[in-house]
Amino acid sequence: MVFNDYSSAQEKCDLPLNIDCSQRPALQEPKPSEHCRRQNGYFAHENQKICDKFYYCVDGKFNAITCPAGLVYNEKTGICTWPDEAKKKGCSSQDVFNFQCPNVTMEIALQHPRYANPEDCQFFYVCVNGDTPRRNGCKMGQVFNEASGKCDWPRNVPECADWYKGVLTDEELYNLENPKPKDSAKDKEAAANRRKPSRPTTTRRTFAQDEE
Repeated sequence: MVFNDYSSAQEKCDLPLNIDCSQRPALQEPKPSEHCRRQNGYFAHENQKICDKFYYCVDGKFNAITCPAGLVYNEKTGICTWPDEAKKKGCSSQDVFNFQCPNVTMEIALQHPRYANPEDCQFFYVCVNGDTPRRNGCKMGQVFNEASGKCDWPRNVPECADWYKGVLTDEELYNLENPKPKDSAKDKEAAANRRKPSRPTTTRRTFAQDEE
């Protein structure tokens, strides 16, 4: 931990990656422990080829964390980012995804073209500026349709027609594609009124007084 001199009123310690210590580079001697180079902080996995895992250490005790699919740990920011933003050796977009954007014209490149993931129908790659792949995915029940460049239902993509077989039943797929319409505010109000108990109506009877 380092001292945060941004505000003398707070006088608190923070992680080095959150503070500019270029003018105060000296640090206390480290006390390393398992997976923790120092007692506190975020640290990359020891295996440089494992790009999506890192450790968060508190008082020398580690917590192993895995980045969401398609992201890698960025040592400069301490968070998970796209591989091209992390710029970590051995963790480039091509290394992580094992996918390389095809050469295209400048006109196509500026449109950030999309390409199917050859190993997973639910996911696809967006080639930023035509040369930097980023992994994206469709919602559950859908697959990527390379012909349209959009997410679609499996029945419309022959090569992925059975992608969810064994994962979702035909009924579940149908319900995902044909969700039940949500009740409108007017329908909800009408339903609420139907549930309200009605008060019994009473008829007031008047009696004529007998004349003496």
